[in-house]
Amino acid sequence: MNLKRFFGGLLTILGIVGLIYTAVIFSSTSGETIDIKSLIIYGILGIVFFTYGISLIRTTKDES
Repeated sequence: MNLKRFFGGLLTILGIVGLIYTAVIFSSTSGETIDIKSLIIYGILGIVFFTYGISLIRTTKDES
């Protein structure tokens, strides 16, 4: 089992969870004040984790 590929998958999953959590926070506020700071932090971290996870999976060669 390749450790880089496993870590890339883990980062991808964390990125997806971060983006979904951002969407849930954004959609749950109806007319109330939106906590912009948390939306930006979770959104950016989700995008970064997702991007780097996919990049790690794509660039890692299989050496079985």
